[in-house]
Amino acid sequence: METVTIHLKSALDRTYNILIEPGLIRKISKDLKTQEIGNRYLVVTDTNVADLIGNDFIESLRAEGLQCDLFVIPAGEESKRWETVLRISDRMTTLGLDRGSAVIALGGGVVGDIAGFSAAIYMRGIPYIQVPTTLLAQIDSSVGGKTGIDTEHGKNLLGAFHQPARVYIDPDLLNTLPEAEIKNGLAEMIKYAVIKDPELFETLENSRDQVMRLEMSLITSLIARCCEIKGEVVEQDEKEGGLRRILNFGHTVGHGIEAASDFAIPHGAAVSIGMAAAAKLSRIEGFISEDVEQKIVDLLRLYRLPVEIPSSIKWNTVFHHMKSDKKFVGGIPFFVLVKRIGEVFVFNKLRLEKIEAVLSDSNFSKKSR
Repeated sequence: METVTIHLKSALDRTYNILIEPGLIRKISKDLKTQEIGNRYLVVTDTNVADLIGNDFIESLRAEGLQCDLFVIPAGEESKRWETVLRISDRMTTLGLDRGSAVIALGGGVVGDIAGFSAAIYMRGIPYIQVPTTLLAQIDSSVGGKTGIDTEHGKNLLGAFHQPARVYIDPDLLNTLPEAEIKNGLAEMIKYAVIKDPELFETLENSRDQVMRLEMSLITSLIARCCEIKGEVVEQDEKEGGLRRILNFGHTVGHGIEAASDFAIPHGAAVSIGMAAAAKLSRIEGFISEDVEQKIVDLLRLYRLPVEIPSSIKWNTVFHHMKSDKKFVGGIPFFVLVKRIGEVFVFNKLRLEKIEAVLSDSNFSKKSR
């Protein structure tokens, strides 16, 4: 037998900066001109963001001599489909974008996912930049390089790890959002507190009014802390081989709820219910006390986030969609459970009957009452 070994140890440095500052949206064009990330740019946004800042953003880039075009997709999870990727790639081809060009994702998590995925596969990968406009995207989805689209079988089943070249976060943009969208992001902020930072958990407990008022110095520091936590995890495990799985706390049940509701329930609300379920399972398995479980649930309730499956969804439909999720490997769920506030771990010995029991419990599933 002859053996040929291909050595592919990468020396490529893909370090990037996350810039966080109120009012940053007005400074991006000047900063971007100094970076030379692309010879021209396609700005991908959605109908909501386009109406608010899309044209102004394009004009600011052009004022600095940057060549760019705007591509608008319908707002909402329904856009995270293969058809949208094809439309974006067709537009890039028509405009003549090449391997020296770049994509800018201007929007929330859906825009970031679809624009990042399109950049990852166009000509086998071109750079992209994240300009997240929602709290959820600013603290979570814009950082870490996960991109993807949904299929009829589940959420984010097609995707790629493709790190952004730069991330621009302007907390002032949060003032354009309804309260429901702020709470959507706060669920992920609570997730970071539970998995890695008891001090962040305590801050959220004691500063609800300031957080909900979007007190700018506080919210800016909270965004930065969440980005730090995610960055620390991603640096150690970029492609979710182990440690990065802790970022899925609440997401196993959460993704099942999203799919079961046909994405009528937003991501943050679904993850909130998923975190309540994970806390309950952690207590049932004997890893935490009832007091710790209640502490997590109380913080979710403090921010008026849901902690029960709504009556409009059948628990067994949630369970069905869960089993199609990426976090089930060989039919075994890799479930993130709690050891203590600030520390979680991945548990792959959770029996499916216990998950079913929690989901069907009348104290957790409103429809059973």
